[in-house]
Amino acid sequence: MRAGILNPLGGCSQGAFCSPSQCVKKKNGETWHQSQLVDQELQQLLEKVDADLAQEACQKGCLFCHGKLHRADFDRKPRGGPQWDRRYSFCCAEEDCRRRRTPESVRFLGRRVYAGLVVVLISVMIHGLKPGRVRRIREALQIDSRTLKRWRQWWLDSFVRSSFWKAARARFMPPLCERTLPLSLWLSFELEERQRLLAVLQFLRPITTPTAWKELAM
Repeated sequence: MRAGILNPLGGCSQGAFCSPSQCVKKKNGETWHQSQLVDQELQQLLEKVDADLAQEACQKGCLFCHGKLHRADFDRKPRGGPQWDRRYSFCCAEEDCRRRRTPESVRFLGRRVYAGLVVVLISVMIHGLKPGRVRRIREALQIDSRTLKRWRQWWLDSFVRSSFWKAARARFMPPLCERTLPLSLWLSFELEERQRLLAVLQFLRPITTPTAWKELAM
């Protein structure tokens, strides 16, 4: 499944700062992000996407010598809900190569200890919220305030300066407001809630590999 850019909205209007409460609240008052973090079907969907990406990478073989790849997964224990214990990875079977190939992922955002969907959802919804509300969300998910600050700084600094973003931002017309990332990115996908999250995670796939993450690590 490969989601594309659909009807980007962009902009830096004042109203954008109020959008999180609109896009993460259900009519019954349940916050959408809470339901998504425990949505088993969503977690299975993301794992299926990663499995497909891994199979595709395995079929292509080693990037360096085109040799056969053997499974060599990483142990992972992401925080924030999903019970994913492995990240798919491979190692070249050729003795004189043995290079590793780790496919792109919609589950893991680089080496962050929290699952990718947690980083994206929480970073989106804290825009425009009062400190008390942010504190309640942080305490409910057991996320340290310093962690939220690092996430925020990463989106506004490392992410916008990355070669990935400098190339990818041209896909959005009108241009996205970089001061409100990742909210402006989230709003650019006019999709149903689950598909919107998948679309954002698909968009971020290129930065999830070890090679790409060297540029984006904190």
